[in-house]
Amino acid sequence: MSPCQKYRARGRKPWKMMLQILKIAIITFQLVSFGLSNEMMVTFKEENIIAFKHIFLKNYQDRNKDYALYTRHEVHDHILYIIRRYLHLQNLMVDNHAFERIDDVFTPLSICQELYRHANILPANETFDIDPHVETECLSIYPISLYTKDDLENDMNLTLDFQRLLAVNIYLKVKAINLQTVRHKELPDCYDFSINIKFDNHAHSGQIKISLSSDVQIKVCKDWNVSGSTDLHYQLIVLFDCVVICSCLLSLILCTRSVYNGMLLQFEYTTFASIYHSKRVCWSERMEFINGWYILFIISDTLTIAGSVLKICIQSKELTNYDVCSILLGTATMLVWIGVMRYLSFFQKYYILILTLQAALPNVIRFSLCTVMIFLSYCFCGWIVLGPHHENFRSFNMVANCLFSMINGDEIYSTFTKIRDKNDLVWMFSKMYIYTFVPLFTFMILSLFIALITDTYETIKHYQKHGAPLSELQAFIAECKDPPNSGKFMVDEESSTFWCLCAPCVNCT
Repeated sequence: MSPCQKYRARGRKPWKMMLQILKIAIITFQLVSFGLSNEMMVTFKEENIIAFKHIFLKNYQDRNKDYALYTRHEVHDHILYIIRRYLHLQNLMVDNHAFERIDDVFTPLSICQELYRHANILPANETFDIDPHVETECLSIYPISLYTKDDLENDMNLTLDFQRLLAVNIYLKVKAINLQTVRHKELPDCYDFSINIKFDNHAHSGQIKISLSSDVQIKVCKDWNVSGSTDLHYQLIVLFDCVVICSCLLSLILCTRSVYNGMLLQFEYTTFASIYHSKRVCWSERMEFINGWYILFIISDTLTIAGSVLKICIQSKELTNYDVCSILLGTATMLVWIGVMRYLSFFQKYYILILTLQAALPNVIRFSLCTVMIFLSYCFCGWIVLGPHHENFRSFNMVANCLFSMINGDEIYSTFTKIRDKNDLVWMFSKMYIYTFVPLFTFMILSLFIALITDTYETIKHYQKHGAPLSELQAFIAECKDPPNSGKFMVDEESSTFWCLCAPCVNCT
C-alpha cells in the first residue's frame, strides 16, 4: 500500500515519507554549508601550489606543460636558484608562510640524488658498464644560514654525475594558515606543505623534466584567538548538525523496524505456504518482502550520521579529515535524493524510469561483460602498438580514456592527425585500428545497448496498459478484494496483519 492507502486502511500517518522529505531539505542545506568550507580549503591548497611553482621554478609560466632543462649549466643554475629562494622565502612570499620548526630546530631543505652505483657509458664506442643498483646521497641546508652567491656554490659542494644520475629530489617544508575562513565566521586551519621538486633524468634522453608536487597536511592550530568573535555562529551550526543526526537516527529506527517486520512476514508466509499448501517458497518471492528502498535509507542515514559527527569535529577543530567527511556527506545526500523516488513507485507513470532500469539490469550486465572483453582487447592492442608513436596511447589508463572518449565522439580527429607523420606500417595499422573501433562501438555496440533499454521500456509500457504477469505471491495477495477504506484492516495488533493477508476471504475486523 501507498502511505495514503495505509492511512485510509489503518489510520497510520505517513511519518517515514514526511521524514524523508524533511531529510532532503536539511541534508542538502548541510551539504551546501560544508561544501562552501571545503571549497575554501581546496582553493587555498591549489593557489599555494601555484605560488610555490612561481617562487621556486625559474622562469616558470602557467602554460608550461613540459618544464624541462637541456644543459648541465641549467641544472646547476636551477638548483642554486631554488636554494636561494628558499633561504629568502619569508621575505619573498606575499602571504604568511614560515619554515617548519621542531623543538626550536628548523627543518632543513634536503637535496637527494638518486644514482646508479656504477656507470661507465661510451656511446661513441657503443659500449657500457653499469651496475643498476640505485644509491641515494642527500645534502641538508638549514634556512638560518645566510650565503652569498659564491659562498653557497662553494660550501654546498654539490657534484652531479650525469652518467649515473637518475633524479635530483629537493625536499622542503613550509607552514601556512588559511585565514580566509575567518570572514565566514569559521576558525582557520594550519597547513603543512611538504614540497618535492624533482629533476627527472630516468630516461637519459638529453631532457631533464622538472616537476613540483606538494603533500598537504591539515592540522589544528595550537593556539588561536579571534578578537570580537562570538560562539553563536558555531553553536547554531552544531545545533543544526545535531538536528540532522536526530532526524537520520529516527529514520534509521523506522526503516530498520520496517525491514525487520518484512523479514518476520517473510518467515510467516514461508511457514504458511509450507503447512497449508506444501509449497517451498523460492528466493525471488522471499526477497519481495525485503524493501530495497529501506536498505537504501538505512545506508544513507548511517553515512549521514557518521559524516555529521565528523563535520562537528571539523567545525570544532578537533579533526581535519575534510576528504572523508566530503565522501560521507556527498554519498549520503545522493542516496537521499535517489531514495525519495520510492514514493513515486505508487504512481506508475512517474516511476517508469526505475521500472525500466530494474527490468533491463540483468540483460545489461550480461551484454556489458561481452562489451568489456572487446574494449579491453582494443586497449591492450593500442597500448602496445600505438603507445610508442602516439601520446594518447602511452599508458594503459590513457588508452582506456582515449577510446572511451572516441565512443562519445571526442578525440577522433586529433587521434587521426597526431599519427600522420609515422612510418607507413604504423600509419596503416592505426587507420585499421580506428576504422574498426569507431563503427563497432559507436554504431553497433552502443546501438544494441540502447535497443536493450528501449525494448524493456516498451515492455513496461505494455504491462502498464494491459497488466503485467503476476508471480504466485502477487496473485495470492490479489485475492484480497477489500479496498483500503473498507475498515477491515483496522486491527490492534501488528501480528494479525499477516493473517489478513494470508486469509483474504476472512473478515479481519
